[in-house]
Amino acid sequence: MEQILSMNGGSGEQSYANNSIGQSTCLSRSMPVLKQAVLDSCCTNLPETVTMADLGCSSGPNTFYVVSEITSIIYKRCCQLGRSAPEFRVFLNDLPGNDFNTVFQSLPAYQGKLREENGPGFGPLYVAGVPGSFYGRLFPLKTLHFVHSSSSLHWLSQVPPELTDKANPLINKWKIFISKTSPPAVINSYLTQFRKDFSLFLKLRSEEVAPEGRMVLTFRGRTTADPTSDESCLLWDYLGQAFQDLVAEGLVEEERLDTYNTPYYEPHPEEIQAEIEKEGSFTLDRLEVIALPWDSVNGGIKDDRATTAKRMAKAIRAVNESMFRSHFGEDILDPLFHRFIEIMAADTKEVEHVSLVISLIRKT
Repeated sequence: MEQILSMNGGSGEQSYANNSIGQSTCLSRSMPVLKQAVLDSCCTNLPETVTMADLGCSSGPNTFYVVSEITSIIYKRCCQLGRSAPEFRVFLNDLPGNDFNTVFQSLPAYQGKLREENGPGFGPLYVAGVPGSFYGRLFPLKTLHFVHSSSSLHWLSQVPPELTDKANPLINKWKIFISKTSPPAVINSYLTQFRKDFSLFLKLRSEEVAPEGRMVLTFRGRTTADPTSDESCLLWDYLGQAFQDLVAEGLVEEERLDTYNTPYYEPHPEEIQAEIEKEGSFTLDRLEVIALPWDSVNGGIKDDRATTAKRMAKAIRAVNESMFRSHFGEDILDPLFHRFIEIMAADTKEVEHVSLVISLIRKT
């Protein structure tokens, strides 16, 4: 996973930067929780240098959005209180394949914009890239005052090992994710992997976050108890149908499809709360549900089903292309998403896109 998964880089038609409207909207909707957490942190004794990390920063217009919000809120609040504003140290983290070049090429203009918006007394702000998986240690002990992550923690550290056991693998026939036709053992393996990964993430961050430090995490989730409901699985079922059609056309081997499973899970709030309580290092301050409309990929514009399907295909491709290419090869990508568009456009089902935003405080 660490070597394969990456969002499509650059600024082309298939890039993540140009196909992340849904993530941008979710990020915007999570701002009330983020702002309150930052304001609450200003009530404590701020250090001379506030250190923050954005985990899963990707590239494109979303990358610096939260950094701008956090630093501006702290600076303006300090000015209101008559305090000296701190300096800022920002760590941008993502997997090694992330397009960090594009991120840092945009940095000078971004820093200039921040100074222009906040005034000459703002800063300084120091930015560094930290490539690596957040399922491993990334930072020194007790150095982080604020951690943010958006649209990242639904990605698992690996495909559940039961599905990749070469001696006796669980077969999720014709599917690439959980589905109503998935055997119960497949569903349980995904839940078990999520529990392990989320608990590990909390443990690792507990070592890196200073006492009373804050984390705000937003990731895809579900409101229904059933993990096979359309709320979580509809788009993955469309992709599974598209792959089945490629198998029927001889473009994909059936065995290749049977051995591909998406390293992804959308948890229920109760599953998240259970792991936070079990791991024990953080207090859950807030948990909110964000529900975006089915056609949110259109950026608030009402369009026909076919247009929505085309935009959805681009959004899914920008995120999943690296994994599909690694397992199935480059040649299947265009026919796969062409078929996905046809399948989605021909259907009438609609679901909301649910994300969960949680605010955590490191216990002393």
